[in-house]
Amino acid sequence: MASAASKQSGSRTKTRVRPAGRGRRLVNNDLDGVLLGTVIALLVIGILMMFSASYPAAIEDGLSGTYYATRQLLFAGVGLVAMFILSIVPYQFFEKLWVSGTAFGTAFIMLILVLIPGIGSKQGTFARRWIAIGGAGGLTFQPSELMKIAIVLFFATLIVRNEHRMQTFLYGIVPYMVMLGAVAGLMMLEPHVSGTLIIATLAVTLIFVGGVRPLHFGILIIVGVLALAVVILYLMHSKGFDYFEDRILSYLDPFDPEYMQDQTWQTCQSLIAIGSGGMFGLGLGASRQKYQYLPEAQNDYVFAILCEEFGFVGAVTVILLFCLLIFRGFYIAAKAKDKFGMLIAVGFTMHIGLQALLNIAVVTKAIPPTGISLPFFSYGGTALMMQLAEMGVLLNISRQAKLD
Repeated sequence: MASAASKQSGSRTKTRVRPAGRGRRLVNNDLDGVLLGTVIALLVIGILMMFSASYPAAIEDGLSGTYYATRQLLFAGVGLVAMFILSIVPYQFFEKLWVSGTAFGTAFIMLILVLIPGIGSKQGTFARRWIAIGGAGGLTFQPSELMKIAIVLFFATLIVRNEHRMQTFLYGIVPYMVMLGAVAGLMMLEPHVSGTLIIATLAVTLIFVGGVRPLHFGILIIVGVLALAVVILYLMHSKGFDYFEDRILSYLDPFDPEYMQDQTWQTCQSLIAIGSGGMFGLGLGASRQKYQYLPEAQNDYVFAILCEEFGFVGAVTVILLFCLLIFRGFYIAAKAKDKFGMLIAVGFTMHIGLQALLNIAVVTKAIPPTGISLPFFSYGGTALMMQLAEMGVLLNISRQAKLD
């Protein structure tokens, strides 16, 4: 009897020890399948739409019809490799000040370089937002996309390091205002209004979630609003009141013949594409607006082609996928192992969600037009690779989080 009791006791002891051993592992194998599946679904649909929307534009440019889709597929492959690696490498690596600081410093220097003629390049617009690599016909890199990641990592690192001082104005507000102001200033010189808005929103969100005092946060918001007012007044002075009046009137009535042939052509063609799709769409590849009616259909307005080819059902499906990604991202943030993981999960989720919201709002004329891409859909290698890298870090956070 004593021997049997001893064996049972030993068996129970072993049962307790094993889970404790597993609990000490920094990373387990249980990444969030819901998030991974959602990202892959959006990526597959995005590449499919890229192939359909970009075919006429590629032919018009004298290229192979699959030129843009093939390049996007290549960028997606690189991004998926980065996502896989970052889902394995513990995200605590980015908490080191030299890592996040180097990322921020590199992005900041590149924002300066992009303004220098001969280094920075334009792509069919007055904005200088890209750095050309390999000369004409080579690759281009958009520093603002790197800054979206770098500012989240750097701010999260500083907030965690100064957690006990975030309640003070000197440490909880001032350094972040200075850095954000410098970044926003460089972004507006490109100019890149939508990118500035996204980066500012990410930064302010992290400061708020990081534990700043409500009074200090209110001061930050007031300063931000005043800075925005100064920018608007400057633009009104430099471009004239008539320019802003035309922008407002054209937004309110884009089909007015006075504006349609010039200012609102893209908005009108986008709305026509959306309306043409009906409930179930015209079918994959059957869009009519992509045949040079809707300019740059493979970029900011690819969602309109999705609506035309897959209808209301397809549009709602994509929107629900983005909603699921956002919900899952914030859920992972709430369950994160530590505050640093929570902050970067909030930042990266906010980035994808805000950018998707603004793009769809522009395409559907809910807000005035501004150059902003749809994550995982719009053509652009820098953006796609950075977005997949963000998802890799988010997946790594999910590995260490206690998800239900």
